[in-house]
Amino acid sequence: MHTPMPPLNALRAFEAAARHLSLTRAAAELHVTAGALSHQIRGLEELLGVKLFERRVRAIALTAAGKLLYPGLQTGFARIREAVEGLDRSGRERVLVISAPPGFTAKWLVPRLYRFTSANPEIDVRSSSSTAYADFTTDGVDVAVRNLPLGAKIDPALVAEKLIDLSVVPVCSPRLIAAHGAPDGPAALSRLPLIHDDTLTHLPDYPTWAKWFAVAGFADIDVSRGLHFNTTDHALDAAVEGAGVLLAHDLPSYDDLRTGRLVVPVRLALSTGRVYHVVCLRSRSERPHVQAFRTWVKQEIAAVNWTAVRQAPAAGPVTRPSATRSRGKRTA
Repeated sequence: MHTPMPPLNALRAFEAAARHLSLTRAAAELHVTAGALSHQIRGLEELLGVKLFERRVRAIALTAAGKLLYPGLQTGFARIREAVEGLDRSGRERVLVISAPPGFTAKWLVPRLYRFTSANPEIDVRSSSSTAYADFTTDGVDVAVRNLPLGAKIDPALVAEKLIDLSVVPVCSPRLIAAHGAPDGPAALSRLPLIHDDTLTHLPDYPTWAKWFAVAGFADIDVSRGLHFNTTDHALDAAVEGAGVLLAHDLPSYDDLRTGRLVVPVRLALSTGRVYHVVCLRSRSERPHVQAFRTWVKQEIAAVNWTAVRQAPAAGPVTRPSATRSRGKRTA
């Protein structure tokens, strides 16, 4: 004897809540109130005779039964969405929605997108800039560039291809050097105005000015002063205008370094422990417009010339310190 099929709306409510692990976000997606969503889920639990969520003070978590039910429903609803999308696929294949962080979008992607559209005139590109990771199921995003931790576990439903390791290096305007003189080493930067890009500094072990000076051997330098920005492109714009020295990310700073708007005053680069990836749903990875962008962005990043852009006023290669680099205190 078959178990009666639960109401589709209740299953949909559970799938959305399990995917978001938030009744508020699930309710917003389904355009219902959180109370109505909770009522549907409780009805489903009563019908099935099991608890699907552990309800905590400010969060929910799947129970063992919920974890058993969720994967099948996630796959089922994903296939329903794909079937509906397939009705209009011939027209939608013309549109490619790209999600990427704001700094990467403004400073690296946008200046190059014309090359992609010129090579693929049949594709209409839509750029979506956000610091949040795209939800490929609900946000209408086809492909994304994501800044992920080194060795991050990738959802099996996604394809993630490495683009480039992300590091930071000091940059400043040539005007700043002309006004203050070329710095003769890391300690000299302490006498210049500092600019802080706070976009990712909330992450554990992310390199800040304090860490950079410590690795350089000057752990007691006051780095609390200076301008702070919560977007990478604004921090870079301030550096271009001569407002100070910025600890800048690789790709967003590339064009300003390539054109000479910025230079590297001291060649000490630190790894962030993070990597840019191009990411898409595995089920859509071979669609022509998605595949075209994946191929193009990998070729563009492979073509960057770090040796040329990181030529500092003083001779010598960029330094990437090892874990055994000696450290000391500033004695000046």
